[in-house]
Amino acid sequence: MGRLTEAIKHLLIINTLFFVATSLYGDQMYEWFALHFPKNDNFQLWQIVTHMFMHGNLMHIGFNMFALWMFGTPVEQSLGKNRFLFLYFSAGLGAVLFQLGYYYFNFLPPFSELIDSGLSNDQILQMLATNQTVGDLSNAQLMNLREVFPIYNASMVGASGCIMGVMAAFGMMNPDAKLMMIFLPIPIKAKYFIPGIILLDLVSAISGQSFFSPSNTAYMAHVGGAVIGFVVMWYWKKNSFNNRRWDR
Repeated sequence: MGRLTEAIKHLLIINTLFFVATSLYGDQMYEWFALHFPKNDNFQLWQIVTHMFMHGNLMHIGFNMFALWMFGTPVEQSLGKNRFLFLYFSAGLGAVLFQLGYYYFNFLPPFSELIDSGLSNDQILQMLATNQTVGDLSNAQLMNLREVFPIYNASMVGASGCIMGVMAAFGMMNPDAKLMMIFLPIPIKAKYFIPGIILLDLVSAISGQSFFSPSNTAYMAHVGGAVIGFVVMWYWKKNSFNNRRWDR
């Protein structure tokens, strides 16, 4: 993998600084910089980017930064700093798009049923924000509130979506590279390993069953980051010899 490349070095520094600040200021940092559900009062536009530098604990940032160094270094060496950063942040935005899209897919039907039942938008949001019911609610209304409550109060942190995009790019550039998981120490070629990880994330998102990561993982963010990373690399490979090629 050679020396620490420029973009990787700066990303490691920024993530570490955010983690130190989070250790010092705790909940305030999560409130400001974690990505909240857009209907939540804590949501701010800058969180779409800042959440990529936030992490929940030492193990979270440790695994992510190790993966960033391991996969990001050869990818940046091949692509150059500018294209690597474009890939990295495009994957992060793809992670946001997929995860929020998945949230809304599950949020809107029960929310619409609550509106149809006679509750106002403000009443519903007040109950979701305070976790206290207003007036006498039917069993159906309570059930719908329980469905939307965890989504409304969800927050997303971590560079995992960005890194999944980098991993997808690495797999396309080095399909025969041998990779192993800590929990499964068997060498597997990248062209099988990385799609396998993405498939497990997709299954986890749909089923709620966690395989190798905590149950509160934003699985669709992983899938989104990987998909966008694949699309960006596919486009660059397809157009690598035409006049749309970027300067490294």
